Amino acid sequence: MSAIRHGARRVDAATPDSRDRAVDALRALAILGVVLGHWLVTALVAHDGGLHTASPLGRMPWLAPVSWIFQTLAVFFLVGGHVATRSLASARARGLTYGQWLRSRLARLARPVLALLCLWTVVTAGLLLAGAPADTVHTLVKLALSPLWFLLVFAALTAVTPLVTRLHPLWPLAVVLHVDVLRFGLHLGPSWLGWANLPAGWLVPYTLGAAWTRGELDTRRAGWALLASGTTATALLVCWAGYPAAMVGVPGAAVSNLDPPTLAAVTFGLAQCGLALLLRDRLRRAMRRPLPWAAVATVNLSAMTIFLWHQTALMATTAAALPAGRLPGLHTAPDGPAWIAVRLLWLPVFAVVLTVCWGAFRSYEQGGGRRARDRRGHGRRSRVVRVHRGGAADRERGAGPRVPRGRRV
Repeated sequence: MSAIRHGARRVDAATPDSRDRAVDALRALAILGVVLGHWLVTALVAHDGGLHTASPLGRMPWLAPVSWIFQTLAVFFLVGGHVATRSLASARARGLTYGQWLRSRLARLARPVLALLCLWTVVTAGLLLAGAPADTVHTLVKLALSPLWFLLVFAALTAVTPLVTRLHPLWPLAVVLHVDVLRFGLHLGPSWLGWANLPAGWLVPYTLGAAWTRGELDTRRAGWALLASGTTATALLVCWAGYPAAMVGVPGAAVSNLDPPTLAAVTFGLAQCGLALLLRDRLRRAMRRPLPWAAVATVNLSAMTIFLWHQTALMATTAAALPAGRLPGLHTAPDGPAWIAVRLLWLPVFAVVLTVCWGAFRSYEQGGGRRARDRRGHGRRSRVVRVHRGGAADRERGAGPRVPRGRRV
């Protein structure tokens, strides 16, 4: 503990006073919320010699409030829009072109994806050659690669950041509203029409992030307005318009609030964004303590690695334990409160396996391992963590604190 506290104090001391630590805290909470939510509502049930997905929300719909806590993607897009618009303004001030800025932003998303795709290509080939059931292979690959949809949408929104810096959130919200009226109210249009909500729905919190950068959401009144209006609209849509109460997909359900996003998911995201904005001051105060800030900085340094590999950690644990038989909370159907109690005991195991994945693949997110750093030159500043030397040039980078040349966190 003494070493941990000493390391935390070093991280805290290396962080510039100008850094808005609430931004990093919100991103860390959003990532961890998604990870814990998936671990709680995704079950791989061993049946007939294979693995099949199931969700406790299917048999226990009263658990829907759990999805309200852990479905935090809107907060991530809020922070993403805020950071991207600040980053673009800073890049322009430094004379960088849009192409240079975009390549830098997308490179950090692409590097950890390549590692995931390479590993699962090998795993898939090995499972098929070993005679694993095709349904099982499909289930595992689908779960492993499911986080990629998020990165594709996030990359697309990043690419159009110059076009949305002044876009009012009501415009994409109106698109979602009209699409849902056509889908559920009038039952018109082709079946693929709902997928128009995939970019439009997540563009709503992204443009809110741009409004945050412009200073339009600095007052607490703005946060309360978003929280109250989003909560009221979501309650009306669920209670009177027939939208699902669960804010995540439930296998077998006729309608999913996320696949593609519905108006209820977007209004729920507005409420989450309002709450996030209201928590900024408290988070800033909490992040002044070295230990919490060091933990948040660590998550931010490897946010994409954690997000991409958390499903793999779940599946690796489930598959490794198969020789021991059908273990409760891991291989059994999520059919009651007892399953939930046992699943909570498995969460630390998933976390340990995810830590192993993090240790093995985090260098890909940070631009390669030691050899890559040696090729770029020994002692060159970390591209992920640097000390802020004044000016707004680096202020937009939200991946954690910055430390002196040649030192890493």
